[in-house]
Amino acid sequence: MAKDYTELAQDIVAHVGGKDNIIKLVHCVTRLRFTLKDESKADDDYLKQRDGIVTVVKAGGQYQVVIGNHVPDVYDTVLKVAGIQGEGGIDVNEGDVPQGNLFDQFIALVSGLFQPMLGALSAAGMIKGLVAILAAVGVKETSGLYVILNAAGDGFFQFLPVILALTAAKRFKMEQFTALALSFALVYPNIAASFANGNVDFLGLPVIFPSSSYLQTVLPIILTVWVGSKIEKFFKKIIPDVVKVFVVPFFVILITVPLAYLAIGPVMNWASNLIGVIFTNIYGFSPIVFGILLGALWQVLVMFGLHWGLVPIAILDFSTKGWSTLLVASTAICFAQAGALLNIFLRTKEDKVKQLTIPAFISALFGVTEPAIYGITLPMRTPFIMTCVAGAIQGAFLGFFNTTAYTMGGMGLFAIPSYFTPKHVPAGANTDVNNVWYFLIAILMSFVLGFVLTQLTKIPYLYGGPDVKPVTNDTAAQPVTELKELKQEIIASPMIGQVVKLENVPDEVFATGAMGKGIAIDPADGTVVAPAAGEITLVFPTGHAIGMRTENGAEILIHVGMDTVSLAGKGFNTFVQVGDKVDAGQKLLEFDLATIRDANLPVISPVIVTNSTEFEDVLTTQDARVNIGDYLLTTLA
Repeated sequence: MAKDYTELAQDIVAHVGGKDNIIKLVHCVTRLRFTLKDESKADDDYLKQRDGIVTVVKAGGQYQVVIGNHVPDVYDTVLKVAGIQGEGGIDVNEGDVPQGNLFDQFIALVSGLFQPMLGALSAAGMIKGLVAILAAVGVKETSGLYVILNAAGDGFFQFLPVILALTAAKRFKMEQFTALALSFALVYPNIAASFANGNVDFLGLPVIFPSSSYLQTVLPIILTVWVGSKIEKFFKKIIPDVVKVFVVPFFVILITVPLAYLAIGPVMNWASNLIGVIFTNIYGFSPIVFGILLGALWQVLVMFGLHWGLVPIAILDFSTKGWSTLLVASTAICFAQAGALLNIFLRTKEDKVKQLTIPAFISALFGVTEPAIYGITLPMRTPFIMTCVAGAIQGAFLGFFNTTAYTMGGMGLFAIPSYFTPKHVPAGANTDVNNVWYFLIAILMSFVLGFVLTQLTKIPYLYGGPDVKPVTNDTAAQPVTELKELKQEIIASPMIGQVVKLENVPDEVFATGAMGKGIAIDPADGTVVAPAAGEITLVFPTGHAIGMRTENGAEILIHVGMDTVSLAGKGFNTFVQVGDKVDAGQKLLEFDLATIRDANLPVISPVIVTNSTEFEDVLTTQDARVNIGDYLLTTLA
């Protein structure tokens, strides 16, 4: 049962000068931050000694009442008892949107949505590769073996929008089953046939259905769930609680599904057709330029679903002419991903990345690159860019030799037979008997370039860094060995940087130990990982602070920078939510050091055991600098 903070809230309001003295009220992870008309009306002495209040701080034009980890509950109660509205508070949904330029925001969003499904995605990709092998050795597509295994592998990719609806709902703070309903509407089996019968309108408005349908697409469902989350948020505010459980989903589905069909379909069709026109004209101008552009942009076009503007043209080529050069530059790009993956596998120090790289590599060889792109290279950014560069180079090579596909073949390695020059070459087709050799060279070129270009880049950590190693007696504080009868827990460093004693932190609440014992780090980069295994108990909406409870009961607060709540989430991106179980070393959040420094805010980041009073002692490292996973604290109980 939640604790009642009414009396505390009433006292706070009364002793900051009453509600008429309050201009604005927001809160951060530990403090109520008042903007008062007249700070002299506040009773500092009373508030400092009042049970339930840690202390009072005056800084940055704010009157800060330090409460502790339960500040959100006190904040809500203060608003209620004072009859005021919190102004300048942080919108949770907006706070979850990654910050930075649009490219970084897009990558962070898409990568975060794919993260929970990477295991299943990789497994499905491997099964698709197995099915391709079965087809190559003569297993008929009508056989039960082929049909069932193909469903096992391809089903995940066909209904990817449904899986993405779940992860997007979690990201955008939407009811998951409502989001699922939206996804089912987009991939509803009968709707494609209905649209194929002729023009369809919705209340007189034309509905343009993508020729490729919404199966296997990524962005349409993400956009749909985002819109749905906004509509849901609106109706939750106005619908009475007694009927909210079914009336809110009713309106969300009723409004969002037509919006999706009326808006997304036309935009996708228009953009796809435009892409088709642009690229076919470029090919007529110069096959080399065409190869460069298509090779460089193909993976991006697929991510946005815009490649369908070219696929129908290629299919028409095969049916009317018996050959096509249109998509040749895209066929070998999967090997650039494979080369990049091999390089990442050899260089990464993260075991989880190695585990994901193996199935993604196998899938890429057979033309299935989703596990590679969404699970590894796109989140790492530069390796993905390097595969695009490799794609451009091999595309130029294929365009120069007018390399031709004579059949609509398989993907990856199984695309090779499509490039053997037939005995009877169709009219107008390339008659060069070396055609298949050009394609084989392009495969090798893509693979080598993917590997070499990735070698030129830094391999970033996706999960916070190398696995946290057990602390030995050499690195742990010596008193631990003298108190063997006490139960101890090692807290590893969640960041890389210089160690700063808590008393040197430029904030008296942390410096005095009012929030608990601990230490601070002057971070060298913007990655924060879990310092121990446990459960996430706090993710502040702005992303600047995360709390967790370790398996042995230590309540850890990681507070990035000082007064960073004022950034309103800018420069912060979290990867966990309250209630998540985390392993030691698992990435919790990323932040941009430059953003904090540009705002003239200290980057020193305390790591606090907020329930220090429940332990005999909290010991700290004596090292001047720590890396992720190094010994930082020991709790003794």
